Parts: sequence; structure tokens; C-alpha cells
Amino acid sequence: MSPLKRLRSRTPADASARSPQAAATRPSAAAPPQAGDAGPPGRRPFRLGHTLPVLLLQAAHPKQAVLTALGVATTAAVAGRPAREAALVFVTVLVGQAILGWDNDLVDRVRDKRHDLPGKPIAHGLLEPGTAWFTLTCALLLVVPLSLSSGPRAGGAYLVALLIALTGNRFLRGSALSFLPWVLSFGLYPAFIAYGGWNGTPSDTPPTVTMTVLAALLGLGVHVLRALPGLVPDNIDSLRSLPLRLALKTGAPRLLLIAAVFTGVVGVALLISARALGLD
Repeated sequence: MSPLKRLRSRTPADASARSPQAAATRPSAAAPPQAGDAGPPGRRPFRLGHTLPVLLLQAAHPKQAVLTALGVATTAAVAGRPAREAALVFVTVLVGQAILGWDNDLVDRVRDKRHDLPGKPIAHGLLEPGTAWFTLTCALLLVVPLSLSSGPRAGGAYLVALLIALTGNRFLRGSALSFLPWVLSFGLYPAFIAYGGWNGTPSDTPPTVTMTVLAALLGLGVHVLRALPGLVPDNIDSLRSLPLRLALKTGAPRLLLIAAVFTGVVGVALLISARALGLD
């Protein structure tokens, strides 16, 4: 057969297979992945929110921790404590509040998962309970010397307040006495400040009754405000805390307004009393 006939006898498929244009448009198995591809299967993309420090911070209830520590340290400063003592108070309370946050999420991890509550990395499986327990234990080993750095009486008062809060988280939060740990622990904060001193040098003068009562009332208001977002899951699980009992009678919006005003008034009165009367 002549070369001309052989050329004419080729099929279109053969021609396209050898065409440079067809080869260019055919997908290549060895082509490198483009930007935005998911990448190899099984490899998760990096997310800052899923890193261990961020997850631990989220489980520590950082807003409550910072606000509580800032409030106690501000009270100490207004009452005339030096800046370094107020800073020590801030760090001590901040670590203690982080312990309470981790403990709360560890105790509630089954309930949080059942109700699919947001911002709960332990319940969602993003943070291992063992890792949270290890971090909590390290924080406990840190908060003891931090507390005692203010003096034995001051440190003892704060550690007792922390123990009361941890106990209440397990045994009283679902009852009408849910307010008791908050009132008692907050009521010990003035003793922590009044007996405190720098480098373990304590003061011998106890806190005033006015400051102690106002601090306890502040704990009551904070308890109600903190409990309001979780009233629906609490009601489903039959955890009849004091805020839930009040909300069933007044309605959640009205209780929020009352608790916010009450807490604000008590907080201002606490600062005014600390300025006028001092803590001891």
C-alpha cells in the first residue's frame, strides 16, 4: 500500500491520539495539585481554632475567668493595695477560674455533647479529657503557691473558696441551693484581699462585714447571669437550680434584666465601699 493510502486509512481517533492539541487537553495523572485542592485524603487542613492552646483556652471559660480576676484585682487596687499585690491577685484568681472552667466542661461533657452546645471542645471530641485533666492538675499545682504568696491566711481563704466552687459544681448545681457555692466563694474574696500582702507578708486585720456581704451578693448575681444561657438544657435534664426556678416564675428575659441590674448595683456598691471603707 502506498504511503498516501496508508495516511488516508488512519481513523480520526488515531489522529486525535497523536495530535499535540488533544494531548494538551487530556488530563494528566501526574499533574501537581492546584491551590485550594483538598490535598491527600486523610490529611486535615490546619485550623488555628483546633490547636491545643486555643482549645484549652476555650474550655477554661475565658470571659468569666478574665472578668472575675479583673473585678477582684480592681477591688484590691481601689481599696489601696499596691499595684504588685493587685497584679498577684489578678494572676491567682485567673488561674483559679481557669481550673473551674476546665472542671465544669469535664463534668458536663456528656450533657454538653447530648445538647450539642457550642464552644465545648471536650464534648465535641476536639480536646481529649485526659489532656484537660493533666492541664487542670498542673494549674492546681500552680495556684497553691500563687495563693500562699499573699500570705497563709489570704492563700487559705482563696483555696477554700476554690474548693467550695469545685464541690458545688458536682453536688449542688442542680438543686435550689445552687447559689450557695457562689455566695460562699465570692464572700471569701475580701478575706483573700484583706489578709494579703506581698511576698507572704500578711495583714492581721479581717475584712469588713460590709465588703463580705456585698461580695457574697455579687456572687449571687453572677450565678444567675451565668446560668441563664443554659436554662433550656437544665430544664430538659431536670436540674432545678435556683435560676431555673426563678425563670419559670418570672420569665427568662425579665430575670436577665433583674439580674443584670442587681449585679451592676452591687458591683458599684462594692467598689464605692472598698474606696471609702477599705477592706480591713
